[in-house]
Amino acid sequence: MDNKITGPLSTLQWVSRGIVKPNDYNPNKVSKQNLELLKQSILSNGWTLPIVVRPDFTIIDGFHRWTIAGEEPLLSMLDGKVPVVVVDHKDKSGDIYGTVTHNRARGTHLLGPMKAIVKELMNEGKSVEEIGKELGMKPEEIFRLSDFSKEDFLKMMVKDVRNYSKAEYITKI
Repeated sequence: MDNKITGPLSTLQWVSRGIVKPNDYNPNKVSKQNLELLKQSILSNGWTLPIVVRPDFTIIDGFHRWTIAGEEPLLSMLDGKVPVVVVDHKDKSGDIYGTVTHNRARGTHLLGPMKAIVKELMNEGKSVEEIGKELGMKPEEIFRLSDFSKEDFLKMMVKDVRNYSKAEYITKI
C-alpha cells in the first residue's frame, strides 16, 4: 500500500530536532498566545501530527510544532527529538504548495459551533479557568460565546474560589 497517498506515513521517524530546519517562504504566522495553546495541546493530547519535511529535513509543514519542541518542558520530554514524515516533491514549487495548502486547509472556527462547544462544556460543569486553559481563550471570549448573563457568568467565574482574603478598611492617619 506504499503509494503517493500513503507513502509519507511509511517514513515516520523521530529525529533530532537539530537536523530539522525551517523553510524560507512560510507565510503563516502564529501569535504567542496560540503557540502556548499549541504547547498545551501537545501536553494534553500527546504529539498527534508529525512535522512534514523534504528529504533534506527542511520543513514543509509544522514550523510552529518544531519551534515549541525546542522549549521546555517539551524539549526535555521529547529528548530533543521531533516526529517527521518525508515528502519528496519534484521541485520547490511542490514544497511551497504543500506549505500553503497544509496551512489553508486547517480552516477557521465558526461562531455558532464554538458557542455550542462552550455551552456544552459549561453545562458539564467545566470551569471558566479550565475552558480558557484548554481552548486558549480569555474569560471575556468565553463570556461572549456562553450566552449567559453578565451576573451569572461572574458567579461561575468565582464559584471555585474558596480562599478569599479578608477585606481591610484603610484610613489615612
